[in-house]
Amino acid sequence: MSTTSIPSPRARAKTRLSLGRFRAWLVACAIRPEARLWLVIQLAILHAVLWTFILINLKAAQDVHMDVAEAYGWGQKFLLGYGKHPPLSGWVAGLWFMVFPAVDWATYALAMATVSVGMVICWLLALRVVDARRAFLVVVMIALYPIFNFKGFKYNPDLLQLVTLPLLVLAYLNAFEKRSWQSGVLLGLAGALALMTKYWVLTMIGAIGLAALIHPERLRFLSSPAPWVAIATLVVAMIPHIVWLADTHFVALTYAGDTYSLEDGHLAQQLVLGYALHNVALLALPVALAALAIALVPPCFTLLLRAPLRVVTRAWARGVNPGVDLSQALNVWIIQIIVAVGPPLGALAFSIYMKTDWGISLFFLVPLALVAIPALRVQGAALFNIAAIWLVLSVATLAASPWIAAREMAANAGNTATYGARSELARELTQAWHTRFGSRWAVVAGTMETIQPMVFYSPDHPAAFTPNEPWSSGLTSLDDVKKYGFIGVFDPTDGRLPAFEKWVSEIAPNAERMVMTTRRFTHGKAGPAMTWNVYIAPPAK
Repeated sequence: MSTTSIPSPRARAKTRLSLGRFRAWLVACAIRPEARLWLVIQLAILHAVLWTFILINLKAAQDVHMDVAEAYGWGQKFLLGYGKHPPLSGWVAGLWFMVFPAVDWATYALAMATVSVGMVICWLLALRVVDARRAFLVVVMIALYPIFNFKGFKYNPDLLQLVTLPLLVLAYLNAFEKRSWQSGVLLGLAGALALMTKYWVLTMIGAIGLAALIHPERLRFLSSPAPWVAIATLVVAMIPHIVWLADTHFVALTYAGDTYSLEDGHLAQQLVLGYALHNVALLALPVALAALAIALVPPCFTLLLRAPLRVVTRAWARGVNPGVDLSQALNVWIIQIIVAVGPPLGALAFSIYMKTDWGISLFFLVPLALVAIPALRVQGAALFNIAAIWLVLSVATLAASPWIAAREMAANAGNTATYGARSELARELTQAWHTRFGSRWAVVAGTMETIQPMVFYSPDHPAAFTPNEPWSSGLTSLDDVKKYGFIGVFDPTDGRLPAFEKWVSEIAPNAERMVMTTRRFTHGKAGPAMTWNVYIAPPAK
């Protein structure tokens, strides 16, 4: 005899009631002034925690990205600049690793803390343009944007812009609304903070300037003290860094020109097309999921049977929409259009190497620009739907992450760039130095991509020295190299090897030379073997 029981109508009603009450509670928290900030902060914290664990699983067989290791190295000294970039990303890394150890999980936690802070700022920015209901939809769309999860695994100046650029736009909208000298000071400081992250933010600063000139209310803003105080504050705040730039003969600008200038116009066109397609594909996911969340508002299933087209059209209506500040929305639309179109056109005009990662910082306004369309109507149930979609996808990704990592490793078994055992090499070289000299390993020399993992993974955290490159980080010098000795590390397949060996012969002709091979085993599976040319030069006597 079967013992299967069927839930009673009362039990089913209670379940529906509980779900309905939770939905109502979430919507109320998203809207009520006294609760909405804490809800968004809790969402950001949960996002950071979930995705830190996801990244730990996904990257278990990999070393940290060289950009992350480089930022760690910069943070060992608080300078006014680090050769290639302004100093803010190094300062943040330095402060972070004063608290956390130099281990892989701490770098993923730093990356997720960065994007989660950016999420909260984007929500505050959205509140300047739309009502609280739409602002919550915006922040969850951002959490679903791959730049804020999968693609946000490596902390570097590009990722830090997801904090400083939303802060800059927020300060601009605040200054545009209040038009006071105090708001101008805040805007100038936000601009300086952004510029101290990466010079690429000049694209956003230029877009904001053009928005202020194009906006129909430009005269009210430009005749106020806000923009002029902002410019003065920005210049004053940047003086120490400008002095550093002059002292280093503008090495950071030399780096940009030498690295990203192209002579092949056809290649520039291909790169711009790849940049556009890449960023459109990334943005498609949060936009599609938000559309799904809006479409699934009850009675969606009834409408699917009776009037399927209404599932889409009911979210759109004519007439005044009090949930959108049209003046501020116009600012957002202008800024987003300029930063979406301007850099690719500039890359085509000047034959610049357009990296896909440069779009990381430029499209955080897209969810807000879409949600701020006045004709769009957002019901409270859509907030629950989008939050549920985010939670289900995040938890499912966490559960599947070990399997995803195993599949990726199997598919790319010979990929030394991704799975090469650089951390093992760092530890072996540290032991070799201690055995020979009984002192701290102070300097590692070579190319950035090879030696930055040595800086991060060695217990001694040696300073990186890159000979034959004009954009030194300033963390060490040739005098230090000669005084403290060094270990040179080089990939024997790298075409720059002859120049490096010539430099070693000139600086340390008696350096010990050897070849080392490393390989990592993860969950019993072997990664690719890598061979390294190693040069050990003793400290000066």
